Amino acid sequence: MGNKLAFKGRKMAAKFTVYKDKKGEFRFRLLAANGEIIATGESYPTKAAVLKGIASVKKTAPVAEIVEETAEKATEKKAAGKTAVKEKATTKAKAATKAKTTVKETTEKKPRGIKPNV
Repeated sequence: MGNKLAFKGRKMAAKFTVYKDKKGEFRFRLLAANGEIIATGESYPTKAAVLKGIASVKKTAPVAEIVEETAEKATEKKAAGKTAVKEKATTKAKAATKAKTTVKETTEKKPRGIKPNV
């Protein structure tokens, strides 16, 4: 009957299910004894990779730290991420503009050593 997880002296039946999503990539769900989904995994390209992901969760979850994040901090993190993406886009745009300017300047320069007829 599935895996047995020890949690504060209690044992509960839990199981991982592996499935393919709409894109054909592998994912997993961790189901509680009552069938409720209590965790989901990211997408993996192969079945072997998803099984490694499950093994990693099984190994690290019993000793994982619990970090409480307030809604305010989550919003700040999200905003910081958007700012970083915006800054990266701005930097790319500046680099593209500089490259265009350099090409334009190069094509507009007159060859050296040629004097106009007077």
